[in-house]
Amino acid sequence: MQKRYGCRAMMLETVAAVPGMVGGMLLHLRSLRNFEHSGGWIKALLEEAENERMHLMTFMEVAKPKWYERALVVTVQGIFFNAYFLLYLLSPRIAHRMVGYLEEEAIHSYTQYLHEIDCGRLPNVPAPPIAIDYWRLPKDASIRDVVEVVRADEAHHRDVNHFAADIHEEGRLLKDSPAPIGYH
Repeated sequence: MQKRYGCRAMMLETVAAVPGMVGGMLLHLRSLRNFEHSGGWIKALLEEAENERMHLMTFMEVAKPKWYERALVVTVQGIFFNAYFLLYLLSPRIAHRMVGYLEEEAIHSYTQYLHEIDCGRLPNVPAPPIAIDYWRLPKDASIRDVVEVVRADEAHHRDVNHFAADIHEEGRLLKDSPAPIGYH
């Protein structure tokens, strides 16, 4: 059962690691082309991508994926990267809104994960060392502690992406509204 939740988290994080990188990359290129600042949005989106990558690395330690699960990660990531890239080019507003909703689903999934641990249906195993190091958790931290900090990260990503979508919805550019950075 722990492996099933670990695999679900791994798949969520495979997809979640893409949007920040795509958005950050496209804003970076726009910034270079137009010789203008980004209002901190490049940094915010790339921080999000790095944070989601660490979620993936953490849950890979938990799930210990087989070769075919790793192949699925590569396939899903490749398809989603290209689809999201096109979506972001066509409508950054829709792209950010979609990510906000994906993050809401992730929060729900991690809340369910916590419930399963709290009810004793999943063991509260020790946290992987990579998680202890990245989130500066106590040495005796458990998987429950990890899921809590990951869920908090997802809530922040949800808020940032809905904020970005709102900016676009108002007909403004991201660079004109300072990005919420420095949460981690």
